[in-house]
Amino acid sequence: MGTLFSPGKLLLTSEYLVLDGALALAVPTNVGQELNFNEIEDGKSLIFWEAFHQDQAWLKVKINYQSWEIIETNLPNEAAFILKVLREVQRLSLNKFHSNTSYQLRTNLQFPANFGLGSSSTLMNNLANWAVIDAFVLNDNCLGGSGYDIAIAKENKSILFKINKNLAREVEVVDFYPDFKDDLIFVHLNQKQDSREGISLYKSKMKSEVLIDEFSRITQDALATGSLSDFSALMILHEALLSKFLEIPTTKEKFFPDCPVFIKSLGAWGGDFILTSKFSGFENYFKTKGYFTIFEWSDLIN
Repeated sequence: MGTLFSPGKLLLTSEYLVLDGALALAVPTNVGQELNFNEIEDGKSLIFWEAFHQDQAWLKVKINYQSWEIIETNLPNEAAFILKVLREVQRLSLNKFHSNTSYQLRTNLQFPANFGLGSSSTLMNNLANWAVIDAFVLNDNCLGGSGYDIAIAKENKSILFKINKNLAREVEVVDFYPDFKDDLIFVHLNQKQDSREGISLYKSKMKSEVLIDEFSRITQDALATGSLSDFSALMILHEALLSKFLEIPTTKEKFFPDCPVFIKSLGAWGGDFILTSKFSGFENYFKTKGYFTIFEWSDLIN
């Protein structure tokens, strides 16, 4: 028996552009996902999978891993995804699902699934650690994406992340505890944005090295600055450049045109969290617009 934990993530800079080599800054959250595991030598070759959201059961799956059949489940579509992932774990692993052993696997997602903090990446990293396989490979084969979220789950520290010209991932652990962090807040937009839709739009556009370099510079400057005003200006520039490139309005233009401070989308545009800074009456401002989930930096970030 044992327990593993992987943290969630927030991508602060270079959303979308990270796919094409822009340097990105990402931070881990203090909530994530747990994996409890137990192996029973009973000769039955079964997997008993239970998934919980904030300690509330939502998915149960019983799988025969010799035939890779779902024997029982309450959610067939979600169970099919779990079966796919576990088959890939078996393919990559030297010792999991290769004997007449039964496995009890229980996950617990510590944050609401619509927060966009990495329900999939934390699952992939936990399973990879349990099976002693490469989490990047498992994620690539099951889901895809840049892999920055896997890097965060592995490191549990703030990182600079980049995909280089050889398509290799470069991960640098950094200290990102800005002097002005207590002035920053995260506001949830009450919906989970489909990142695949955003990525599809992004991929339809012609990219340039100049554009990618611009976002890399913003990332480096955001990491280096000790000034809230300079950081705010960088976030405004980041939103403006990406809005122009994607040809869609910024989140501030759409939802908060009268907000007196910067609004920075985090992740796929149109959902999940925004990053902004405190101002007089900020809580009332967001709540009157229907946004009640507001976190201070220390509430959410390690």
